[in-house]
Amino acid sequence: MYFVWILLGLAVALAAWFVLTYNNLITRRNRVDEAWSDIDVQLKRRYDLIPNVMETVRGYAKHESSVFENVTKARNMAMGAQTLEEHAKAENMLTGALKSLFAVAEAYPELKASTNFLQLQNELRDAEDKIQAARRFYNGNVRDYNTALQVFPTNLIAGMFGFTKREFFELNNEAERAAPQVKF
Repeated sequence: MYFVWILLGLAVALAAWFVLTYNNLITRRNRVDEAWSDIDVQLKRRYDLIPNVMETVRGYAKHESSVFENVTKARNMAMGAQTLEEHAKAENMLTGALKSLFAVAEAYPELKASTNFLQLQNELRDAEDKIQAARRFYNGNVRDYNTALQVFPTNLIAGMFGFTKREFFELNNEAERAAPQVKF
C-alpha cells in the first residue's frame, strides 16, 4: 500500500511539473508577442511622424523630389512588412532614406530654425529612442523564450506542443551606424 502512495505522489509531482513547465512556456511566448506589439506601436508612431517631417522639409526644399519619393517608398515598404525579416530590411531602407532627408534639411538654414521642424525633430528622436528600447526589450524576451525552449527537460514539452524558436529583431550594423541624426 505504501508503494502505491509513493507512485501516486510521483505521478502528481510529474503532472504538476508538466503543467507548470507548459504554463511557463506560454507565459514566455506571450511576453515575446507583447514585446513585438510594443515595437509595432513605436514603429507606427514613427511612420505617422514621417509625413509631417517631409511636408515641413518640402516647404523649404521643393526641388528635392527624389528624396521625398525615396522616403515615401521606404515608409510604405516598412508599413507593409509582414515578417520579421521584411521589417528589418524595410527599417534599414527607411533609416537610410531619413538620413538623406535630414541631409537635405541641413542645406536650408531657415528650415533648421523653424519651430515646427524642431518640434518634429524632437518627436522623431523620441520615437527612435523608444523603438531602440522596445527592440532591446523584445530581443531580451526572445532570448529568454528561446533559451527555455532549448534547455532539458523543457525542450521535450516544447517539442510535444509545437513551440518554435523566435527570431531576434536586428537591424544591420551599417544602418544603425548611419541612423538619422535629428539634431542640428
